[in-house]
Amino acid sequence: MRELTREEKAAIRSLVTKWCANYDREYGCLPLDCECYMLGKCWTGAYCRYFREAVLPLNPALEAALTDGPAPDLRPCAVCGRLFAPEGKKAFCSAACAENARRKRQRDYMRKRRLDC
Repeated sequence: MRELTREEKAAIRSLVTKWCANYDREYGCLPLDCECYMLGKCWTGAYCRYFREAVLPLNPALEAALTDGPAPDLRPCAVCGRLFAPEGKKAFCSAACAENARRKRQRDYMRKRRLDC
């Protein structure tokens, strides 16, 4: 067992506050009716079961670091540079990044077309 790094703690806090369905800002963990266990965590040991099964898979890099499992094949997003686990030939981490890339391609195409005329 080892202690969590500062980046891992920040990633856990971000995942819990944004995606955990059991977390409430006022009350903490709703099923346990106490402060959220994952927010005060400082070592890699037992995890909240809901967090491990439903929330942690949203961050594949953190999941691999915490579970000592095989590191997923992570690829940087072509637009924002954030690492993500690609499915097939995906080049973007989200639909928003894909839309931004499409707009940039369209802008470049139209700019080139105007210059050719």
